[in-house]
Amino acid sequence: MAKVAVLGAGSWGTALSIVLADNGHDVRLWTHRAEQAEEINETHRNNKYLDADLPEGIKASSDLEASVKGSEAVVFVVPTKAIREVAKKVDPFLEKEAIVIHATKGIEPKTMKRVSEMLNEELENYEYKEIIVLSGPSHAEEVAQRQPTTVTVSSLQIEHAVRAQNLFFNESFRVYTSNDIVGIELGGALKNIIALGAGVSDGLGYGDNAKAALITRGLAEIARLGTSLGANPLTFLGLPGVGDLIVTCTSVHSRNWRAGNLLGKGDKLEAVLEQMGMVVEGVRTTEAAYELARRQNIEMPIVDAIHQLLFEKRDAAEIVQQLMTRTKREEMDDFASILRKDQGK
Repeated sequence: MAKVAVLGAGSWGTALSIVLADNGHDVRLWTHRAEQAEEINETHRNNKYLDADLPEGIKASSDLEASVKGSEAVVFVVPTKAIREVAKKVDPFLEKEAIVIHATKGIEPKTMKRVSEMLNEELENYEYKEIIVLSGPSHAEEVAQRQPTTVTVSSLQIEHAVRAQNLFFNESFRVYTSNDIVGIELGGALKNIIALGAGVSDGLGYGDNAKAALITRGLAEIARLGTSLGANPLTFLGLPGVGDLIVTCTSVHSRNWRAGNLLGKGDKLEAVLEQMGMVVEGVRTTEAAYELARRQNIEMPIVDAIHQLLFEKRDAAEIVQQLMTRTKREEMDDFASILRKDQGK
């Protein structure tokens, strides 16, 4: 079986390591904290991030070179803000034939780059078309319990996606392939913004009607921006689109939902992020998506509202009222325009 380096020992990196170890692979789980690596190796637990016993096939290390050298696959699962730094350090140790996969859901503020674009810029020996993204509706807690989960792997070179599919596929972790890397990444990143909004809605005490509307209209916003950037609109009806949106907007496992819920109850952003103890990707992604929408001249009222809440200190209840009293319009106009853009390619 393959030697696989998983970079990032948070909840999702640990869960993916479990899948790989279950498949018989030799897994090197890298963390920048030596004490965390020691805990994992001695107790086969990663208690701060995931309540699960870890297979013997997972060996943790804080030595990046030792983790990556000789690996047939390298999986980036560090937060978006750490992608460039880790990629630069990893680059000298990557084997020429290794495949590079990332499972990080975010967009870089200021540059507005997707993670695959960031990796392409920092990894000298890898072309953009070779990079693989793994995304889909997948809570780490359920993956660790071997509950049925389905995800998608995407690359412009389908043979690379198939290699990743073969690495991860098993009876509880079903993996599909796609070549729409833009759509897969944007669906996984942008849904975190809508999940913040869903949490806010619940925190304010609103019911299922409000959340269903938020999810549906949020999907329209994601598809509008995604297709303007070259994504296939049908991708947003699949696992990395509506599937990931549903699971992230409706579950207490979701960091973004939990953060939004606290914001809806009146907590300040700084206090919420400190309380979460883990990265809430939706916050940084909101900043990036807000600017992307303006650059692309795309209307995204929900993203605008979340941006006002996070960065302009607006009141959550006032923002909901603002959304509810927008100008009247025809619902199908959005979806018709998305389809027209796709047919015009």
